[in-house]
Amino acid sequence: MATRTIPRAEPRGRLSRNRVVLAAIAHADAGGLEALSMRKIADEIGVAPMALYRHVANKDDLIDGMVDVVFSEIELPSSDEDWRTAMRRRALSVHDVLSRHRWPIGLMESRANPGPANLRHHDAVIGSLRASGFDMEKVASAYSVLDSYIYGFALTKMNLPFDDTSDIAATAQEMLEPFPTDEYPNLVAFITEHAMKPGYDYGNEFENGLDVILDGLERADRG
Repeated sequence: MATRTIPRAEPRGRLSRNRVVLAAIAHADAGGLEALSMRKIADEIGVAPMALYRHVANKDDLIDGMVDVVFSEIELPSSDEDWRTAMRRRALSVHDVLSRHRWPIGLMESRANPGPANLRHHDAVIGSLRASGFDMEKVASAYSVLDSYIYGFALTKMNLPFDDTSDIAATAQEMLEPFPTDEYPNLVAFITEHAMKPGYDYGNEFENGLDVILDGLERADRG
C-alpha cells in the first residue's frame, strides 16, 4: 500500500513556506477560503505580513501550496493491486480528505502550477490504470468519470441544507409548505420512506454510487 506524505508543523520560531501554508490551511478549514488573507495568516504566525512574501509569491502561489498539501493527504493508488481495488481505495481517501478540507473541492483540478504531490497523485492514478491494461483512451474516460463523481458528490454534500437526519423533516416541510400536499408525491415518498429513516446519512450513498461506476468501468474494460 502506498504511503501518504503529510507535512509536519515546524518549530514555532522558524518561518518557512511549509509553516505559512499550514497556517493558511487551518484558516481555510475553519472559515473557508473567503476568510483567508495574508494579514490574518501573519497575525496567527506572529510576523509582519510582508515577511510571508519571502516564502509565497502571492495568494495564488499560496493556494497552490495549500492544494498540494491536500493532495499529499490522499492515499496513492498502487499499481501492485487490481485497478478496481486501487481506484476504490483512492476514491474513499479523496472523499475522506475533502470531508476534512471543504474549501478546495473546486480547486483540486484547477491549478496552473501544480506542486509535486499533485503531480505524483495524478501520475499514480494513471499508472495504476495502465498497469491493469487500460489504454490511454480508457484511462482518460475512467479518470474523468471517477473524479466527476467524487468531486460532485463532495460539493453536493457540502451544500445540503441540512446536517443530519433530524434536520431533514423540518427542511422538507419548509421547502414543500407553499405547495399543495399532493403536488410532489414522489418527492414526499422519498423523504418520508427513505431519507427520514433512523440512521439515514446522505454521505453513505457515496460508496453505493462509487460501486455502480466501478461496475460500469469494469464492463467497459471487458468490452
